[in-house]
Amino acid sequence: MNYQIDIEINSKSTLIPSQEKCESWITAALKNQQLNNAEVSIYVVDEDESQELNSQYRGKEKPTNILSFPADIPKEVGVPLLGDLVICAPVVEQEAQEQQKSLDAHWAHMLVHGSLHLLGFDHIDDSDAEEMEALETSIVISLGFPAPYQNTHTE
Repeated sequence: MNYQIDIEINSKSTLIPSQEKCESWITAALKNQQLNNAEVSIYVVDEDESQELNSQYRGKEKPTNILSFPADIPKEVGVPLLGDLVICAPVVEQEAQEQQKSLDAHWAHMLVHGSLHLLGFDHIDDSDAEEMEALETSIVISLGFPAPYQNTHTE
């Protein structure tokens, strides 16, 4: 398997997990879907930039935990680029505290969640949400973390 995971940090947070951890969490999601080659970019931001992107692309005037931007490249081109993830470190930190989760557990969940969006999963309707949440839960548990959906939900 050949995964390239690039991380760029534009955040003042000092609590961002290591590149190795982030890579292992995304790799778990990609392997689960039996994907052999993939390239994913992670961009870590603070609230202002997250809010700006969330407003521009989703019409929501607040920062969010993670945004997923799937690549729009035809398969016949042969480029394994899945897309980009934009994760807001302060929002993830605040959510982990509010949900009484370890920071690593929440980061892992958010990166698995975002990776599944890049692979085409969604949670717009109830049946899709159930499928995606079950898959996320399975992957997160396989990483040694507790089930992510214990009275909580992502947007």
